[in-house]
Amino acid sequence: MIDQKTVDRINELARKAKTPEGLTEQERAEQAELRQAYVAAVRANLTAQLDHTVIQRPDGSRHPLKRRP
Repeated sequence: MIDQKTVDRINELARKAKTPEGLTEQERAEQAELRQAYVAAVRANLTAQLDHTVIQRPDGSRHPLKRRP
């Protein structure tokens, strides 16, 4: 789970990258690691949401979504 502190750090690094001084190698590595963690959290949340999604047919029957292989 990504907390607000991590999101704030990602945004701080993104703003600093746009300045003339840019990012150091350590900051670039940190930014890449934080972005990977953020994307993984978003994917996990979306997967969990879709796992609990149910399609209701016009006849009233309900069917859960199936995972693609």
